[in-house]
Amino acid sequence: MKRRVLGQLPLLQEHRALAYALSLLLCAIAWWIRWMLHSAFPPGFPYLTFFPAVILTSFLFGRGPGVVSAVVCGILAWYFFIPPIHTFDLSGRTLVAIGFYTFVVAVDISLIDAMQRAYRRTARLAAGQRRLAERTELLFNELQHRVSNNIQMVGAMLSLQQRQVTDPIARMILTDASKKLQLIGRIQRQLYSTSGEQVPLDIFLRDLMADLFAADARPGISHRIDAVSGILLPPDAAIPLALIMAEGIANAMEHGFAGKEFGTVVVNLTRRDGTTELCVIDDGAGLPPEFALARSESLGLKLVASLARQIGAQLSIENRPSAGTILRLVLPDNSGRDGSADAGG
Repeated sequence: MKRRVLGQLPLLQEHRALAYALSLLLCAIAWWIRWMLHSAFPPGFPYLTFFPAVILTSFLFGRGPGVVSAVVCGILAWYFFIPPIHTFDLSGRTLVAIGFYTFVVAVDISLIDAMQRAYRRTARLAAGQRRLAERTELLFNELQHRVSNNIQMVGAMLSLQQRQVTDPIARMILTDASKKLQLIGRIQRQLYSTSGEQVPLDIFLRDLMADLFAADARPGISHRIDAVSGILLPPDAAIPLALIMAEGIANAMEHGFAGKEFGTVVVNLTRRDGTTELCVIDDGAGLPPEFALARSESLGLKLVASLARQIGAQLSIENRPSAGTILRLVLPDNSGRDGSADAGG
C-alpha cells in the first residue's frame, strides 16, 4: 500500500490547474490558522503554519505547485505577520526573515523533489528488473522443456527402432536405452521449479518415485520415501543419484518382486557426518548367493556402478537380514556437492 501511494506522487499530473488551485487552498488554510492563532503565538514566528503548507504542497503536487505555494505563503506572512504588518517593509530584520524563509523552503522543495525523482527512477529500475526476471524465467522454463522433450524424443525414436530389430539382445539393449533416456528427460524436467530454482532432493525424489510407480502400476506393491528436507546437490550429482534410485526401484520391481503380488519399496535419504546417503530397500526375493556387484553382467547395474564412480560415491547392494535387498549409495561432501543447503539427519 505504501509503495502504491508513493508511486502515484506527485498527484494530478494530468490536471495541473487543479493541482495549483489546491495549492492555493492550502496556502489559504495555513494563513487562516496562523491568523486565528496569532494572539497565542509569541512575536517572531510568522512562518510557523506556512512551512507545513509548503512541504505538504510539494509532497502532494510536485515542485511547481510547491514553488507557487512558497511564494504565496511568503507574501502572506510578510504582509500580515512581519512587523510593521500590512506593509511590505524592506528593513534589515525583514530581509533576514525573508532570506531565512526562502532558504528553508528552497531546501524543503529541493529535497522532496529529489526524493520523488529518485523513487521514480528506483520504481522504473525495479519494474525493468521484474520484466527481466520474468523473461529469464520464461526462457529458462522453455529451455528446460525443450531439453527434456528432445531427450525423451530420442528415447522414443530408439523405442521405435527396436521394433525393427530381430536380435533379442539388441532389442533388449535398445529398449533399456530408450527407457533410460526417457527417464533422464523426466528427471531434467523435475529438477528445477517453475521459478528456475533447484528443487530440494526430498521433493525431487518423491515426485520421481511417484512417476516411476505410476508408469509400472502394480496394486500390491506399495512404496514410500523417508527423506530429510532441504538437501541440495548440484545437477551433476543430483541426476546420477536419481538414476541410481530409479535403477534400484526397477531392479526391485523386476527381480525382487518377480512372481510376487505384494511387497514394499522404501527409499531413505539421510544426511549425516558430512555425507548424503540414499538407500533403496525392498522386501522381495533377495539376491542370489553368488551375486557380486563387481562381476555382474547386468547393463543396468554396470550403469549404476559407473554413475557412482562418476560422482565419487560408494555403492553397495546386499541382502537384508530378514528378506529383500538394500541398495546403498554414500555420497561425500567433496563429490561435487555445493553445500547450499544442509539438513541434519
